[in-house]
Amino acid sequence: MQRLGAFVIGVVVGFLGGLFGKGGSAIATPLLSLIGYPGFIAVASPLPATIPGTLVASGEYWESRLLDWQIVWWSVGVGIPATILGSLLTKFTGDRILLVLTGILILGFGLSFLFLPQEKKIEESAPRLSDKIRPAYWRVRLALIAAGVGIVSGLLANAGGFLLAPAYSRFLKQPIKKSFACSLAVSAVLAVPGTVVHAYLGHISWTVTGLIALGSVPFSYLGARVAIRTKASRLERIYGLVLAALGAFFLFHL
Repeated sequence: MQRLGAFVIGVVVGFLGGLFGKGGSAIATPLLSLIGYPGFIAVASPLPATIPGTLVASGEYWESRLLDWQIVWWSVGVGIPATILGSLLTKFTGDRILLVLTGILILGFGLSFLFLPQEKKIEESAPRLSDKIRPAYWRVRLALIAAGVGIVSGLLANAGGFLLAPAYSRFLKQPIKKSFACSLAVSAVLAVPGTVVHAYLGHISWTVTGLIALGSVPFSYLGARVAIRTKASRLERIYGLVLAALGAFFLFHL
C-alpha cells in the first residue's frame, strides 16, 4: 500500500507542479510522511523524482514562448552554489524554524494573490522592458531571490519552485504564466545538486523516487497544458487559493 501511495502522490504533485510551476517535492514530503515513510526518505526521495516532470512541463511552456531565459540563467548561476551550500548545512542546522518561516511565507504569498491580484494590472500596463535594457537593480533583486531560494531549497531538499514562482511574480513583477515557466526550468536544474548531496548522505530511497516519477511525468505535462490554456487572472486566483491552503497545511503539520 505504501508503494501505491507513493505512485498516487506522484500523480498529485506532477499535476500541481505542471499547473503551478513547481517541482512538487514540498507537497510530496508531508504526504509521504502521512503514509508512513521515515523522515529522511520523505524529505529527500521526492527531489530527484521531480526532475523529469519539471522538464516535461517546462517544455510545454517553452513551446508557448513563456520562458524568460535571462531569469532562468541568472537564477541557475546564483542558485546552484546556494543550493549546494544549503544541502551541506543540513548536517549542522535544525530545520524547524526554517520550516515555520517557509510556511508563513507561502501563506502570505497565497493571500496576496487572492486579495491583491496583479494580472489585470499587468495586462493593462505598457509593454515591458526588453531583457537588454532591464536596470541593474532588477538583476540584483533576481540574484537575491535565487540565492535565498537556493539555500532554502538545499536545507529542505526541494527544488524551490514553491518559492520561485511567487517570488518572480511578486518581486520581479512578472506575469503569472511566465513566472511558472521560469520556475519550472530553474527547479529542474536546482534539483540536481541537491540530489547529488542528499544521495551522498544516504537520504534517498530510489524505489520511492521511481514510483513518484512514474506518476508525476505524464501529469506534469497535463498540468502545464491546463495552465497555458487558462485565463491568467483566473489562474492567479486559483494559485493564491492553493498556496494559502498549502501554507496553512504546512504550518499545521509542523
